[in-house]
Amino acid sequence: MKIEKNEFIFSTLLVVLSFATLMFKGINYGLDFTGGNLIQIKFEKNIDLKELNPILNDISKEIPQVSSISRKVQISDKEEVIIRTPEMDEVEKNNFLNLLTEKVGKYDLLRSDKVGASIGQELKTTAITALFVGLVLIVGYITIRFEFKFALAAVIALFHDVIIAVGGIALLGYEVNTPFIAAVLTILGYSINDTIVVFDRIREILRNKKVGTLKDTINLSINQTLTRSINTSFTTFLAILAILIFGGASLKVFITTLLIGILIGTYSSIFLASP
Repeated sequence: MKIEKNEFIFSTLLVVLSFATLMFKGINYGLDFTGGNLIQIKFEKNIDLKELNPILNDISKEIPQVSSISRKVQISDKEEVIIRTPEMDEVEKNNFLNLLTEKVGKYDLLRSDKVGASIGQELKTTAITALFVGLVLIVGYITIRFEFKFALAAVIALFHDVIIAVGGIALLGYEVNTPFIAAVLTILGYSINDTIVVFDRIREILRNKKVGTLKDTINLSINQTLTRSINTSFTTFLAILAILIFGGASLKVFITTLLIGILIGTYSSIFLASP
């Protein structure tokens, strides 16, 4: 508790940095939320963006969805080309693939997904609703089990964790899809679990009146649960790190979000929620 001001300053800086990233860089919404087509292919010959973009610009004269303003193109470490475009019907998609064959050469079609724009908007709304309902239920539960001031402190800490996790993903430029929402909800559950352990110890010491001031009670509670918090978080961190290294590209956003969330959640449970 002696360094609570430094903790608040550090947390405030992280939250402000996250908000600034979200405002100026924004979230890179994936296909689940924006709608459209995603095509993942691997050409027989190696090709880079400097060579591919002029070809796509030429194709956009026939298929406007592939224009430089509308499309997103990236090439993975495995030389796989991922192209995201606004929604195309089946005829336009097949025409696009045929034109690619003519202008670039043969390729293997690894993935072809399509999400309607209305469905994408619905998924975005549902995701926000899920997060809001989760927070409301957490506030209700902690208010019943403890007191409202405990619930308020926990929600401020959770808000801090989620904003920093989302800001971190926005800063990295990773694409946000529905697994990202699952990761955020997991962070909420993990962080509140750690916080509740500390809160429960504070309540127990207050009931028994073992310590004089509230600050002494908080210090004692955090110290008594510190080993448990660090050991639990470190074990979880190792498991997440293993999945991040060996899990493949499809799990990258989900696991990176969890990794940021676990680290920040552990910090907030120890240094932010109780103060």
